[in-house]
Amino acid sequence: MSMDTMIWGNSAGAWIVALIVGVVSFFIFYYLKKIADKYISFLFSRRPSTAISLVLDLVRQINVYFLILLAILAGSSFLSLPLRLSRAISILVVLFLLLQVGLWGNKAINFWLTSNIKRKVEKDPSAATMLSALGFMGKLLFWGIIILIALQNMGIDITALVAGLGIGGIAVALAAQSILGDLFASWSIVLDKPFLVGDFIIIDGYSGTVEHIGLKTTRLRSLTGEQLIFSNSDLLKCRIRNYKRMQERRIVFSFGVLYETPLEKLKEIPDIVKNIITSIENARFDRAHFASYGNFSLNFEVVYYVLSSDYTVYMDIQQRINLALFEEFQKRDIVFAYPTQTIYVSGAKPISVSLKGQPASEESE
Repeated sequence: MSMDTMIWGNSAGAWIVALIVGVVSFFIFYYLKKIADKYISFLFSRRPSTAISLVLDLVRQINVYFLILLAILAGSSFLSLPLRLSRAISILVVLFLLLQVGLWGNKAINFWLTSNIKRKVEKDPSAATMLSALGFMGKLLFWGIIILIALQNMGIDITALVAGLGIGGIAVALAAQSILGDLFASWSIVLDKPFLVGDFIIIDGYSGTVEHIGLKTTRLRSLTGEQLIFSNSDLLKCRIRNYKRMQERRIVFSFGVLYETPLEKLKEIPDIVKNIITSIENARFDRAHFASYGNFSLNFEVVYYVLSSDYTVYMDIQQRINLALFEEFQKRDIVFAYPTQTIYVSGAKPISVSLKGQPASEESE
């Protein structure tokens, strides 16, 4: 076969030149990628930075099929191809270019998410949820634009398609209203931060520690061990009590002593309580008063503050106060009151007392 032999409108020599150009172009592109990879890796080892790391990831993300298509395009430039075939090659190259841009964009979004999540999750674990949601929405929007550009380059009229997507989007939004409501509610929780992962909260009588803030639900671990799951949209409609953000805890408790307690000892009780509380670490005394006359006791009311949000610290302090009060009252012969009832019987009629098998005897009152 001579070099002038015609094959699909081109001489054999032209085909050989195109083949050589294509093969050489591929190896040039391939080795340029390898050289860039090694050089950027060397730079990163000498001077690590997020920018160099991102560029290195993007270089490694270059697809080998994209390089093959570039080589085919370079070789085909030496041929006189039919218009339809030339257009098909051009469209194919554009599609692969868009695919490559999509892979680069996807990698860049993942890189941004990873770097931000690592930095923010230590301060706010719930930020990972928001960043993941934003990353998902960003990828969805990015690939949607890539697909629309690809369809336009293929000669498809995307105007009607975009209009249809708008109407379809409204229909989907109406159908998935509850899901979207939970999604936006999760963003509200993450952005507004009424609570964070690790906070102890009470919601409509249910209490627990926040374990996870998701796109649709928030999960709590209750004190009894079971997991409580709340819809995010329902959660924002509730009244939430966040104990993690409590700087100090105000405690009010009361106790009673017998009515037979002497007046001088009653006057000593507020000072006894004050001395006990002020001697305890993480406790601040507020007041102690003889508050009221009860049915069976003289009632005292005590108010103090625990300088910690930890419930265990509060219970330890309250226990120390209770034991110290008991000890001090024993030393001073002050008796705690408890429910008792004394019955006085009066009248002239004597009480009859009888034993089984014996006649009743009468005793005077």
